[in-house]
Amino acid sequence: MKIPLFLCSGFLILLSAAPGFAGDPVVVGPAKPNVLFIAIDDMNDWVGFLGGHPQAKTPNMDKLAKRGVCFTNAHCIAPACSPCRLGLMYGVEPFHSGFYPFYNHSKIPQEVLGKYTSLSRHFRNNGYNAFGAGKIFHGSKSMNGDWDDYHSKNNAKLEYAPQAGYQQGKSQKMAFCPTTNKFEDHPDHQFASYGIDILKKQHDKPFFLAVGLVKPHLAFVCPQQFFDMHAGPIQKPKIRHRDLEDVPWVGRSMAKLSDDLRYRTDESWEQVRRAYLACISWADYNIGRVLDELEDSPHADNTIVVLWSDHGYHQGEKRSFRKFSLWEESTRVPFIIYDPRPGKMKAGNCTEAVSLINIYKTLGEMAGIESPAYVDGESLVPQLREPSTPIELPAITTWGRGNYTVRDDKWRYTRYFDGGEELYNHSSDPQEWNNLAADLTHQARIKEMATFLPKNEAPQVVTGRSLWNVIDADQPKKLKTFKNQTWPQMKEKLRPAIEKQ
Repeated sequence: MKIPLFLCSGFLILLSAAPGFAGDPVVVGPAKPNVLFIAIDDMNDWVGFLGGHPQAKTPNMDKLAKRGVCFTNAHCIAPACSPCRLGLMYGVEPFHSGFYPFYNHSKIPQEVLGKYTSLSRHFRNNGYNAFGAGKIFHGSKSMNGDWDDYHSKNNAKLEYAPQAGYQQGKSQKMAFCPTTNKFEDHPDHQFASYGIDILKKQHDKPFFLAVGLVKPHLAFVCPQQFFDMHAGPIQKPKIRHRDLEDVPWVGRSMAKLSDDLRYRTDESWEQVRRAYLACISWADYNIGRVLDELEDSPHADNTIVVLWSDHGYHQGEKRSFRKFSLWEESTRVPFIIYDPRPGKMKAGNCTEAVSLINIYKTLGEMAGIESPAYVDGESLVPQLREPSTPIELPAITTWGRGNYTVRDDKWRYTRYFDGGEELYNHSSDPQEWNNLAADLTHQARIKEMATFLPKNEAPQVVTGRSLWNVIDADQPKKLKTFKNQTWPQMKEKLRPAIEKQ
């Protein structure tokens, strides 16, 4: 006689027709959990649950943070979309893979990519269906073998209302203003809707569902109502005008002085920051749509949720805009894991320094799947069960070969390819204004933290490289040009704007 199987609250129930067992359910064992994998682009700590900005409005992410384990001291693998996502999705640090700058993913040689298994492919190889939408790797593209289905967005043209915000000339990228389109025209609304459609369906296999939101990436544009949420004067972050004077030359090269100069000259910083907050609230709205659907679905009791951003973002701190640095504003990210299964998680904040490199092994262990031997990082399952559990290894962020920062629960130590160093005590200096690297009383601390720097660096993968915008060990001559030409010019241009304040 055929014996039916049913999925009920995360367990496989066997209904046996044998004598003595008629109608009695027999628990065979826990079903594999589903995974809802939410990736966000360029979102820093300006969210309610991290307290990075007092005017942030992110009720949906705040709710998830309270229900799950919120890693309040989480840091990116690299402060740029491409190398961070390659590291996270393949589970390998840039200094082990050689993926330091930006890449055209499809043009990376197979002899290089073939060494690794993407996270979605790894779940597929272990009995899952994988569905994807939006920006998971760099670019909204599907690589062969990574997904069972990948959403193709509708490229509706977004119309901007620059008179209600700010726009640099006619630049479609450098716009900081509302759109006039309906919600459905926006890519992130489409990506969230795809996730909702997947969650509405019945599945005969566990699923790995990745939803990648593009905002708050440039351009900072979204529907008007999210600008209306931030209509009042925008509080600017704490900024020290002579902040870069004790920063090594390689570090100074990472500050985006030209952006700061333009926004000061145009007196547009407030519009830029308002647009950034609006786009964060827009992202939160779409995240809420997906989470609400999950909560109402039959998958609610057996679906792990992981939410992360690929790196932080400067909004004037360190005289900088965008990412591309090894300072706190660029490396710190939102990171939450929620597991609804009984006994698998204790809600709370984990204040230990953690890297996004740990996601691969963590999800593998949560799903009962062994990670490939090459995968870097460590599982955070102990911290999910008890958020106060210490983590032995600090978080390491790489930006170009030879440029690394090490972050633990109280300190940040950075060493650049030319030997320049920075050391900050976050207990007394959360803005990283006072570089203590030259202070003799902290040399033991520097020596200790330097032990975590890479001992062997993989050579840079050259084929497939698309953007290489950092001064590092592979292009050191650019530092001389920066010191002799770029820095004096930009410093002189900035002087009137700085003195005006």
